[in-house]
Amino acid sequence: MNITFENPDKINGKLTLVVEESDIAPRVEKALKDYRKRANIPGFRPGQAPMSMLKRQFGPSVKMEETYKFMSEALNNYINDNKINALGEPLPNEEAEQVDLSKDGPYTFVFDIAVAPEFDVDLTAADKLTHYSIAPNDKEVEERINVQRGQLGKQVNVEEYQANDMLRGDLRELDAEGNTKEDGMTISEAVLMPTYFANQDEAKKFDGCKLGDIITFNPKNTYQDRTAALASLLKISKEEAEKVEADFSFQITEISRHQDADLDEDFFAQACPGKDIKTEEDYRAEVKESLAQQFAFTADQQFHVDLRKHLEEKVGELTYPEAILKRFMAARNKDKDAKFIEENFAPSIKELTWSRIKSVLAQKLDIKIDQEDVNATAKEMCRMQYAQYGYANLPEEFYEQGAQEMLKKEEQLNNVIEFAVENKLVAKAKEVVTLDEKNVSWDEFRKMVAPEA
Repeated sequence: MNITFENPDKINGKLTLVVEESDIAPRVEKALKDYRKRANIPGFRPGQAPMSMLKRQFGPSVKMEETYKFMSEALNNYINDNKINALGEPLPNEEAEQVDLSKDGPYTFVFDIAVAPEFDVDLTAADKLTHYSIAPNDKEVEERINVQRGQLGKQVNVEEYQANDMLRGDLRELDAEGNTKEDGMTISEAVLMPTYFANQDEAKKFDGCKLGDIITFNPKNTYQDRTAALASLLKISKEEAEKVEADFSFQITEISRHQDADLDEDFFAQACPGKDIKTEEDYRAEVKESLAQQFAFTADQQFHVDLRKHLEEKVGELTYPEAILKRFMAARNKDKDAKFIEENFAPSIKELTWSRIKSVLAQKLDIKIDQEDVNATAKEMCRMQYAQYGYANLPEEFYEQGAQEMLKKEEQLNNVIEFAVENKLVAKAKEVVTLDEKNVSWDEFRKMVAPEA
């Protein structure tokens, strides 16, 4: 066996592997002997089939399999031993001659290897970055409380309609004179929420209505071009709904209104499970602390964004072996066309550059990840996902179960590991760089990071 590697421009590598017949023959012989021991071939006792017959029947396929195994091992060993920073797997050179394994060796295989561009990057006290400290105010605490009260509230029946109430009743199609149409549509237990009507003139017909009232309105006007919603209300097909023009009567049989939860101990137990909260004062303190933790996490996320931008600017634009990487990307996305590759190549290069920057800095800053870090990161990711929907204080077992499920999936596991590395990188960067600490409100922070919002 002989391997040569050419890399004149430092990023487009060409590896030539010459495999001799003597490299493969012993492996083929061993594989056939192993197969002979366990093969069940009619007419022969196990392990007694003639080798000449096995070589004739299975020799070519075994030779191909062993050749590619040998080649894969040789490539990996050479790349690792020579510390070639390869991006992705080696790809067969498109201009090389096809290897014919039915002939005697030697066999020459040529591969293209995308080599990562070399660069250096570091973090020191000379690097200056802003870090925000966000304290929740009374308004934000009240908003979070209102959200939780709404989530844990209930529907109550009332006698008179107000905006946002839900109406339940019987719909009947009317004729041109306003009478119930014989053989017309009748829908029992229909549900309406006039506040969300597309046509507010129709919604106003329900203002001040009471239980038992009969309201005449036009569903077609109510839903305008929302044919699917009209079809759902009348329990007909969209095609049938498009033909509906008539007025309908709606006799109200129930008016229900959402009522926010009271600030009592039952609510505190649901809103803050696992916390022994008895008073409104303690509950408000807990909400404030929860918001402070959420804001601190958000501030760290922004620091991460700013740190990444800072490092990308320090490194500058890197030159990659585009042709090889596009081929590699196409091989990984066989169901996608050339347009997909072109549209997604630049974003993938941006992420690849960031991944390389993290790798270089992880070595320089001695950042290491263990299983404890991975578990803790997965748990924290679950915690933040729940918090986005207003569930900020669930029992710990919720987060632990979610983390374990997350780690069972390879793609999510890789994301968790990347996030764990970035968490440690952010923490280490705070220790190394010069921080410009800024105390801001949540509103001020949002305007700074998303001024268009």
